Amino acid sequence: MNVVLVEDAESLARLCAQIGAVERVALDTEFHNERSYSARLMVVQLVVGDEVAIVDPLRVKELGPLAEALASKTVVGHALSSDLKIFADRFNRLPQAAFDTQLAAAFCGYGMAISLADLVSDVVGLRLRKAHTVSDWSQRPLTPQQIDYLVNDVAHLFPLQDRLMARLAGTGRLPWFEEDSQPLVDLERYRPEPERLYLRIPGAMRMSRRELGVLRELAILRDELARERDVPLKYIVPEDVMAALVSLRPATRDDLSQLRRLDAGTRKAFGDRIVAAVQRGLSLDEEELPRKPVRPPGAERETIVSCLSVLVGTIAAENELPAGLLTPRSALERVARELPGSPQEVARALDGSHWRAELVAGPLHELLAGEVALTIGDGKGGAPRVQRVGLRSIGRSE
Repeated sequence: MNVVLVEDAESLARLCAQIGAVERVALDTEFHNERSYSARLMVVQLVVGDEVAIVDPLRVKELGPLAEALASKTVVGHALSSDLKIFADRFNRLPQAAFDTQLAAAFCGYGMAISLADLVSDVVGLRLRKAHTVSDWSQRPLTPQQIDYLVNDVAHLFPLQDRLMARLAGTGRLPWFEEDSQPLVDLERYRPEPERLYLRIPGAMRMSRRELGVLRELAILRDELARERDVPLKYIVPEDVMAALVSLRPATRDDLSQLRRLDAGTRKAFGDRIVAAVQRGLSLDEEELPRKPVRPPGAERETIVSCLSVLVGTIAAENELPAGLLTPRSALERVARELPGSPQEVARALDGSHWRAELVAGPLHELLAGEVALTIGDGKGGAPRVQRVGLRSIGRSE
């Protein structure tokens, strides 16, 4: 493949024109996210036709045209969520469709987190050298070895996509994969949810509804400030100070001086907005207050979750799929709390896709209803495996 470096607006314009003439583009990014709210792009690698383009965001400051060019295309990449989140955060634009080779591999029985190097080795038959996974991508110029690494990250994605697509079609799982791929290009997937902003702050589980109302307003404000300044949340207000602000309930900026970990610079820059957020939370009507978070399952429900997990693992093994692909533990905890009374109610509690509802909801309902039991019997080659046994059939045989 021909390799080109894109280091100015003119070469970026040529690249965007090339993208306009193809249907799919291979994509990968290198970024740093230790000291910013949104990951900072260091390199963007693309395959367009038979050419590999290495885009340098440190020299091409305006990448909006690239995001615009990709908006009507299918991008192919490995573990695409982090790459696409950058486009959502930085440009508010996403491609029309995405083919994630790691997700496709999961549907082909490779597990949830196979590396690109291992997948290329097994599917394409080529061994990649991965010597620069922790490179400092902010350094310039890029070395020949780094460029080789960047090229290898995208050069084999099209053959990988074609072969995985054939396998998915052969197993009948292509519609499942396509359904799970759609959220990858949904902007809402990458937007912060207010509830998730405050519920993950230490101490939230012990707070009253009023205190949670204050914490929610503070968390929303902290996220806005961090986004405005492109710094990590902790650089605005540290985690432990968030709970302290809820307890303090400051009415003026001067009240904030009681918190020694809230420095003078922060009090001066954000103090009035912090106080206003606290007062908004305190003035919420009762019906506007957030509900107290549901505590983790107790001993009884934890046992139910464990049983449900075993059944999901059994179904996954029967279909040669990773259990984590079928349903997350949080969904099983929701089922254990609500104890749905029908397969349809189980499906709603799982909040999953149609194929997951068809594959998992019925068996989970049968287990909850006491219609099946889980036993250990001989599998292939005499190896022990968990099996489902219908209790009605047992009763008839006796």
